[in-house]
Amino acid sequence: MDTETKSDAPRSAFVTTHWSVVLAARRNNTTRSRAALESLCRAYWYPLYACVRRMGRSPHDAQDLTQEFFLRLLEKDYLKSADPARGRFRSFLLVAMKRFLANEWDRARAQKRGGQTAPFSIDAAAAESRYELEAPRDAPEKLYDRRWALTLLEQTMCRLRQEALAAGKAADFDLLKSFLTADKAGIRYAESAKTLNMSEGAVRVAIHRLRRRFRDIFREEIANTVDAPDEIDEELRYLISIMAE
Repeated sequence: MDTETKSDAPRSAFVTTHWSVVLAARRNNTTRSRAALESLCRAYWYPLYACVRRMGRSPHDAQDLTQEFFLRLLEKDYLKSADPARGRFRSFLLVAMKRFLANEWDRARAQKRGGQTAPFSIDAAAAESRYELEAPRDAPEKLYDRRWALTLLEQTMCRLRQEALAAGKAADFDLLKSFLTADKAGIRYAESAKTLNMSEGAVRVAIHRLRRRFRDIFREEIANTVDAPDEIDEELRYLISIMAE
């Protein structure tokens, strides 16, 4: 994956991303910061679910734990413990979940609150199906980071397809998406051109543009989970390395 950067992006533009909005408002919760946090939680619940399962919890307990954790995260002042100097949402969530498991879960089960609804639903069957495919050798923290990276990729691919659908090019995207990570020698330009009724040159241009847009969206998704633009490249390198292991 190309790690071409745009680290000179102005801070004024960057502060509109989700996690930086949440951190900026951590001492005074706002509707905007809560909406940003809910969006991040909906996107990144599965890495925590997989981590809790790898810690030995049952599927039912892992589901309850994950939902209860996010409920408390959204309701309580957990954000006050977020350190802007280590502003990755990935790191904050894992530390907060470990504290929750160690200090609060048993008490929460003993004092089950009535009338509380989970901030979002978890498809338990789908979550378990995904978990069964995980590498059994990974420690909980390593599994968490790997699933975080793959979730970012899933978010990126979803956005790419939505853009293609809006442009009336969903079929082109479905054919060309497999070339996003392929080396040039593995791209079947002539075969793809015939299928799409395009010239080989047009296919080359389409793949180049798709890859460029993929990089841009992937960086935007990473930016949503860090606190400063100078953290994007470091996080990008780490996530690429964790997926390569």
